[in-house]
Amino acid sequence: MPAPPIDSWQADSTTERLQKHYGLPHLRARKRGLVLTIESGPKGDVVQHFRVRRDTVHLWLLEMPGRGGRWERTPFRDNLDALLELVVTNFPWTIAPIHENPRDTSDRDN
Repeated sequence: MPAPPIDSWQADSTTERLQKHYGLPHLRARKRGLVLTIESGPKGDVVQHFRVRRDTVHLWLLEMPGRGGRWERTPFRDNLDALLELVVTNFPWTIAPIHENPRDTSDRDN
């Protein structure tokens, strides 16, 4: 049986969890089909940090951005809360705020 599509409340709930529970106000979740993409930055210059793809009703797959703008699947498959916890605790550099430090962006004048 295919996984059910993501409801808009799941994106809102994920955004709220990242911002309030983990203290990451720069992150937000955007839904599209079976995927929740965690991103930051202004609408015209979005930074995609990671995404989770719904695999079953309760299980999700973690994907990270790879070379050439492609997404790479990781070996991690768990419920949504567990994957958020995994990224925050084990891969904190992937969710660091980029737009707050212009020195770390590629469009600087130097």
